[in-house]
Amino acid sequence: MAMKIRLSRRGSKKRPFYSIVAADSRMPRDGRFIEKLGTYNPLLNKDDPNRVKMDVERIQHWMSQGAIPTDRISRFLEAKGVLEPKTRNNPKKAIPRKQAQESATS
Repeated sequence: MAMKIRLSRRGSKKRPFYSIVAADSRMPRDGRFIEKLGTYNPLLNKDDPNRVKMDVERIQHWMSQGAIPTDRISRFLEAKGVLEPKTRNNPKKAIPRKQAQESATS
C-alpha cells in the first residue's frame, strides 16, 4: 500500500482548515484516511503556535513504515527540525521582469 502524509481539507468555503492525515495515496484528498496526525490553519499568523499542530512521534512512525510526506508537510517538518532542509532552486522567481529590467538600466 502506497502511504502518504498529506493535508485533507476541512472547513467551509473561503475559510480553509486542514487536517494532517496518513492516507493511502489512491484515496481522494478529502476521502478515507488511516490516522489523523495534526491540523493546519492557514488563516492564523505565521508566528502563531496554533497554526500548525502535529504529532511528530506518529509522523515519524508512519515515515518509518514507508509513508512519504507531501511537499507542504515536509516543509512543516523541516521547520520543526524533524527533517533536514532540502535545497530548493527556483531561479526564475528572483529575476525581475522585462519591464523592471529596462527601467533599472535607464
